[in-house]
Amino acid sequence: MQHSDLTADAIVLPKVVTPDHPLVPKLSIEEETALKNHIKDLLKRNNAVLVAHYYTDGKIQNLAEETGGCVADSLEMARFGMEHPARTLVVAGVRFMGETSKILNNDKRILMPDLSATCSLDDCCPADLFSAFCDNHPDHTVVVYANTSARVKARSDWVVTSGIALEIIKYLAKNGEKIIWAPDRHLGRYIQSQTGAEMILWPGSCIVHEEFRAVALQRIRKLHPAAAVLVHPESPHDVICQADVVGSTTALIKAVGNMPNTEFIVATDAGIFNKMRQIAPGKTLIEAPTAGDGATCQSCAHCPWMEMNSLQKLAHILETGENEILVDAELAAKASIPITRMLNFSKMIRL
Repeated sequence: MQHSDLTADAIVLPKVVTPDHPLVPKLSIEEETALKNHIKDLLKRNNAVLVAHYYTDGKIQNLAEETGGCVADSLEMARFGMEHPARTLVVAGVRFMGETSKILNNDKRILMPDLSATCSLDDCCPADLFSAFCDNHPDHTVVVYANTSARVKARSDWVVTSGIALEIIKYLAKNGEKIIWAPDRHLGRYIQSQTGAEMILWPGSCIVHEEFRAVALQRIRKLHPAAAVLVHPESPHDVICQADVVGSTTALIKAVGNMPNTEFIVATDAGIFNKMRQIAPGKTLIEAPTAGDGATCQSCAHCPWMEMNSLQKLAHILETGENEILVDAELAAKASIPITRMLNFSKMIRL
């Protein structure tokens, strides 16, 4: 394909292959307690801290907080690592999160439970194809979501998270800039609708959020008329249209704590429920439906790659030092520029 043919409509994305459901041996309460204590000891011995994403298993999230680590979105995980004195960061999440942590903490050792835990958004935006697409639109500012590889970040002008994307796109649009947005088309379309920015959208999507169904959501809303609907903007447009709150993972968690409703229908990865239950234990959380008639489950909203993280794998990498994330120093330096640009913009907004 010639560069002149690289329009958004002409892009053929690689097929995203999901992993088999991981078979994790079930532990007894005694075995689980012993394993957690072993991991706590290994963290101390390795001068390590555990950072976990909101979508990982609740046991891992709780262990991170119990040991002085953090549970957060992808960028806050990396930022926490920058500020923490530990020389080893154990990143429970998916590969781009480990890469981002390494980019911002190049002098630290970054370990991950499973290096094959990837992300459908990352996989559907291969760096070579994306770079050629950007070359075909040289007058556009390149803005990429954090859910991308180090090479894609290095090709961008800005890296954003869902929490700050609206503000950054508003800023760029106000300055008259035309934008290439990648890789999530649903999030890009939502931001475009809110800002009026001139944007070319890369045609990718998250396999979890893509599965939420508008008709099924309408049905469940009728069963729970007092429930507030919380939707991540990576969801399809007809699902977003039914939301009471559209926002980042962190924003949805805060909504459960701040809103007066006692019931919430939540359209994002079900791993978020662990933190929501912590801050609002008396409230009822309902998974938004991801499937239509004939499906084997009403909602299967969980990232298969996040499920590849386990307590057993955490113990193994701390025992062996395996699964270290490495990013070429020159590539990391390039990728850090758009990330740092976002961090500085975030500080400016807070001030």
